[in-house]
Amino acid sequence: MRIYVDTSVIGGCEDDEFAEHSIQLMESFMDGRNTLALSSLTVNELSTAPIEVRNRLASVPEAHVEKFSLDEAAKSLAEAYIIAGVLPEDDLADAQHIAIATLGRVDALVSWNFRHIVNLQRILGYNAVNARLGHSTIEIRTPREVLEDEQD
Repeated sequence: MRIYVDTSVIGGCEDDEFAEHSIQLMESFMDGRNTLALSSLTVNELSTAPIEVRNRLASVPEAHVEKFSLDEAAKSLAEAYIIAGVLPEDDLADAQHIAIATLGRVDALVSWNFRHIVNLQRILGYNAVNARLGHSTIEIRTPREVLEDEQD
């Protein structure tokens, strides 16, 4: 699967509450069972993270990474989420993650951000905007859910 991860998943490797499933997901990228869909936005957000977090990302071989950028189309779609009231304006970066993953047509966006991303009402909102604008829906899950699906 091509899985987009936001910063919370990579940082989650160093957090007691989220480490188990974050590490398992990162290992699936390292060994090539899944492809890490990585955006320039995520890389930029991690630039000030602790070295342990940055090393987690660096441990994934380039051959298992698909890179995406925050281009004008993604900026426009993120703005559409804000205008539709799915997220407030000060949460633009979260909207941009959703937009990049949507336009990249990844299999899933994975996050531990329950307030702005892995939140049923917001997911319905993102997908309503996507449908209105002719984009595909986006699957948004936690690492745990993606790993459970992988193990079935």
